[in-house]
Amino acid sequence: MESGQRAEAGRGRASPRGLPGLLVLLGCCWFCWAEEEVLMNTKLETSDLRWTNHPADDQQWEELSGLDEDANSVRTFQICTPSSPASYWLRTRWIPRRAATTLYVEIRFTMMECAAMNQRHCKETFNLYYYQADADEATPTHPAWMENPYTKAAAVAADHLLRRGGAERRSNLKLLRLEGLKGAGLYLAFQSQGACMALLAVRVFFRKCPPLRRAFAAFPETVPHSLVEQARGVCVENAVTPPGELAQPPSMLCGEDGQWVGPPTSSCACRPGYEAGDGDLRCRACPSGNFKVEPGSGGCTSCPDNSNTRIPGSAYCPCLHGYDRADSDPPHAACTRPPSAPRHPVSQLNDSSLILEWTEPLDRGGRGDLSYRVVCSSCGDTGSTGSTGNAEGLVGSCSPCDDSVLFRPSQTGLTRPRVTVWGLRPQARYMFTIQSVNGVSAVSQSEPASVSINVTSSRDAPPPVSGLRRAAASESSLSLSWTAPVLQNQQAVLEYQLRFRPLADRHAPWEYRSSRSCSLVLSGLRRATQYQVQVRAQTQAGYGSFSGAGSFSTLPDGPTHSQLVLTAVLVTVATLLLVAAATAGFICYRKRRRRPTRTDKAGQYQMGQAMKVYIDPFTYEDPNEAVREFAKEIDASFVKIEEVIGAGEFGEVCRGRLRLPGRKENFVAIKTLKGGYTEQQRRDFLSEASIMGQFHHPNIIHLEGVITTSCPVMILTEFMENGALDSFLRVNDGQFTPIQLVGMLRGIAAGMKHLADMNFVHRDLAARNILVNANLVCKVSDFGLSRFLTENSSDPTYTSSLGGKIPIRWTAPEAIAYRKFTSASDVWSYGIVMWEVMSYGERPYWDMSNQDVINAIEQDYRLPPPPDCPASLHGLMLDCWQTERANRPRFCHIVSGLDRLIRNPASLKATPPELPSPSQPLLDQRVLPPPSACGSVSEWLRAIKMERYQQNFVQARLTSLDVVSQLNTDDLLRVGVTLAGHQKKILSSIQTLRIHKATPTLLY
Repeated sequence: MESGQRAEAGRGRASPRGLPGLLVLLGCCWFCWAEEEVLMNTKLETSDLRWTNHPADDQQWEELSGLDEDANSVRTFQICTPSSPASYWLRTRWIPRRAATTLYVEIRFTMMECAAMNQRHCKETFNLYYYQADADEATPTHPAWMENPYTKAAAVAADHLLRRGGAERRSNLKLLRLEGLKGAGLYLAFQSQGACMALLAVRVFFRKCPPLRRAFAAFPETVPHSLVEQARGVCVENAVTPPGELAQPPSMLCGEDGQWVGPPTSSCACRPGYEAGDGDLRCRACPSGNFKVEPGSGGCTSCPDNSNTRIPGSAYCPCLHGYDRADSDPPHAACTRPPSAPRHPVSQLNDSSLILEWTEPLDRGGRGDLSYRVVCSSCGDTGSTGSTGNAEGLVGSCSPCDDSVLFRPSQTGLTRPRVTVWGLRPQARYMFTIQSVNGVSAVSQSEPASVSINVTSSRDAPPPVSGLRRAAASESSLSLSWTAPVLQNQQAVLEYQLRFRPLADRHAPWEYRSSRSCSLVLSGLRRATQYQVQVRAQTQAGYGSFSGAGSFSTLPDGPTHSQLVLTAVLVTVATLLLVAAATAGFICYRKRRRRPTRTDKAGQYQMGQAMKVYIDPFTYEDPNEAVREFAKEIDASFVKIEEVIGAGEFGEVCRGRLRLPGRKENFVAIKTLKGGYTEQQRRDFLSEASIMGQFHHPNIIHLEGVITTSCPVMILTEFMENGALDSFLRVNDGQFTPIQLVGMLRGIAAGMKHLADMNFVHRDLAARNILVNANLVCKVSDFGLSRFLTENSSDPTYTSSLGGKIPIRWTAPEAIAYRKFTSASDVWSYGIVMWEVMSYGERPYWDMSNQDVINAIEQDYRLPPPPDCPASLHGLMLDCWQTERANRPRFCHIVSGLDRLIRNPASLKATPPELPSPSQPLLDQRVLPPPSACGSVSEWLRAIKMERYQQNFVQARLTSLDVVSQLNTDDLLRVGVTLAGHQKKILSSIQTLRIHKATPTLLY
C-alpha cells in the first residue's frame, strides 16, 4: 500500500483490463450484506496483551487498563515522546490469517495536538507495518525493526486531535486494508516517531460472502481472494440443469468486500413434477391431481380430462381405465378412447365392382382423427345369383382376399364413409368388415369396433391370358406381347392390364400399365435388370385373374458404332485443348521471367495479384450474413468450459477445451454474451468475430469459430497462456534480454503490417491489447475500435461523426483533434507500445492527466527513453511520434528496421542518453524536476513520487543532492530500496541529476 488514502479508497481503485466497471456491468450488489470473521480484537481482552516493545530497554509504549465509551474495561497502549525523533515500535502477537488473502485492520486511537506542546519533533501521525510469517517465529530481535523486512501499510493521521484542557475527547477510527497476503499469518507493528497518542482498540478481521440460495442454486460460504471470487454452487434439491445446455455448475461472484455481486449465473430449474417455492429458493412437489412435464420455472397444472395422479411430484398424469393417449399426443393432452363401430353398412354391386357406404359411429372417442379401414375376406365360390346380406349368412371358412381386389380411394385411412371395390371374381362370396379407428386404437388393448357385410358377385369374368413373351428389349425398355383369351357369350375384351416389378425385390410395389391390344412397350426400366410381369383381361363382367408370372430382362450397356465415333472425336478435341493450354502457359511464364520486378513504396513485391482487402461487416444489410461468411459455426457439444478467467464488455471470458472431429483437442479462449442482451448488443458482440475471421497471420489472434445457434452466444479464439503483454511484462520485470524484447516488438509490427496491407486501421493498439503465448509470440487482438479504410482515396481516413472514447495516451495528435485515423496513427500507437515493452509495462506519461498529455504533445514533448533502452530503439520511437503523419515510417519499414537490429545485436547495447536538442525535449519535466525546484533530497523524492523512502535516506545520512547523484544499485539496496521498479525509477532520476550537473544550461 502507498498510503492510508489508498487503503481507504481501495474499493474505487482502477481495475485490470477486463474488469473495469465490473459492478456496473453486473448491476448493483444483489444482496448487500457481508459476514466478518474476526482474527483479533483487543476490545475483548481483559488481561495483558503480551505485545513486544522496541527498544526493549526503553519501553515507551505503556500498557494500561482503561474504560471505553460504554464503561467497559479495555487494555490500551499509550506513548508520548514529542521531544524525541527516535522510532519506538510496538508489535502484536502472531495473527493467523486462515483462508483470507485480504485483511482489514480497524484502529481506534486518540492523538494529542502538537501545537500546544511546542516540541520540535512532535508528530500527529504514526506508521502501521506488517510482517508475514508461516509460524509464530518473532523474537525481540527478529525480524529487524526496520521497513525492510517489514512492509509499510499506511501512515495514519488523526482526524480529531486532543487539546490540553479541552473538554472534547473524540477518538479516531481508521480502517486499513492489507492485500495480497500469502503467509500463514502476520504480525502488526506500530511505529511512533514523536507522537503523543493512545491505542484504544485494534480489531483484525476479513470479510466473506455468507451461504446463499438464489436461482434454485445453493452457494457455499466464500472467502474472496481477489477483486472478485468465482464461487461454484450446486442445484438445490429437486432442481436440475435442463437438457440441451452446457453441463456448467452454477456460479456467482463474491466481491472483495464480502458481498455477493450481481445475479448468479445459473441454469438450474425445478425438475419435472416440481415447481418454484419461496420465489427461487427451493422446489416443491406438485400436489396430487397436478403435474408438470418439463423442467423450468413454470408452475404445476391440473391433470387433463380422464386422467389423474395420486402421488405428489408427478411429471405426467396416467390415464384412467379404458382411456389412452396416442404416441403423438403430448403428456398434457386429455386421455381418449377408441371410437364405437360404424353403423348401417350398405352395398351396391355392379358386375365385378362394389360400392360400400356406412354411417359414422355414435361415439368418436373424444378425438377428431377418426378414420376407417376395410377388411376383405373371400369365402369361396357359389352357383347362386348375386345377393347381399349380413355376415351371419355366410357358410364355410373365409380367407383374406388376394391383391386382385382393389379399393378406391384406399383400403385404409379412409376419412369419408364410402369406398369402391373392384376386381371381384364372378360367382364368388365375400365378406367386408368396416372398422372405425382413431389415434388411440393402436395403443388400446381392445380390438377396433367394426361392422361386417357379405356380398356375392355374379356373371362370368374373362379367363386368364396366356402366351406372355418378349418381342424385343433394350437397356431401358421391354416390348411384350401375349395371346388373346377365348371368350364366351359374345363378350369382348375392353382392355388389358399389365403389372410388373423387379424380380430381385419381392416386396417392391407393383407398377401398372394398360393396353387395348395384345402388346405393350414398358419404358423407363433399369438396365440389365430382370422383371416379373403379369397380365389380365377386362370385359363387361370385370377383370379376370392375372396370368402366370413371366420373367424378362433388359439389356446391359454396350457402345454402338455412333457412340464409338463420338467418343473418338471428344478425345481428340480434349487432347488439342490441353496442348494449346500448355503452350499458352509456357509463353506467359517466359514473358513473366523476362519482365522486371516492380516494388511499391512500401517495399513489397507485387506479382500481378491484388492483395485481399478487408470487408467491413457493418456494410452488410444483415450483419449475421457477415458472421456466416467470415466465422465458422461450431457445435456447442464440441466445447467444454473449464474456468472463468475474466470479464469483458459483453460477458465473461473463460478458458476451455475445443475438440473438433478429426482434430486434436486444444485450449481456447471463450468470450460469452451475457443473458438479457438486445439484438444490437448481439450484433456488436459478433462483429469482432466478423472482423477477426478475415485475418490469417501468425501475429494476429486466430479465430476458431463462433456458437450462435445455442445459448450463450460465444466467440472462440486461440488461448494465449501468458495473457496481456502489459501485465506479463510487469510480472517479469527485468527478466528478458534486449533481443527477446525486440523479437516481441518485431512480431507486433509484422501483425500490424498485415492489417495495414489489408487497408485496416486498428485504432486501439496498446500493450494491453497484445496477447502472449507460451512461446513468447505476441499477437494483435481486440478489434473493438477498428474501422475500415477505403482504398480508393489517396488519403484514406476514418472520421468518427460522434466522437466517442479515445485512448488518449496511445493516440496520435490528429486522431485526438480531428478524429482522423489512418495506418499512420497506428504507427504512433506502435511507438507507445515500444515504450511500454522497453519499460516493462510502465504506464505511458505516468500519472499525468489526459489533458496534460494533450498539452505536452502539442508543445513537442516526447517520452524519454526507458532505463537501459538502446538509443536505436528510442530513435525509432521518435520517428513514430513525428507530428506530420506523412513523415512517420510505415510498418513494412519498421519490420525491416527491427530485422536489421536483430541481425546486429551490438546495436542493442544500452548507451547513455544523448543530450536533447531544443526541438526535441526528451526529458520528463514532471518526473525529473530542475534543481531550482528541488532544493533538498526530500523535495526531490516527493517530485519523483518516491517519498516513502524519505526516512531511509535521512537515517543513511543522504541529505545532499550531490551525494545522492553518486549512488548505485548496491547503495540503494543498503538504503532499503529493494523493489526493482523503484530502483530503476530512482537510478533514472539520478542519471538526469548527473547530466544536469554537467550541462545545466543545455537542459534548463
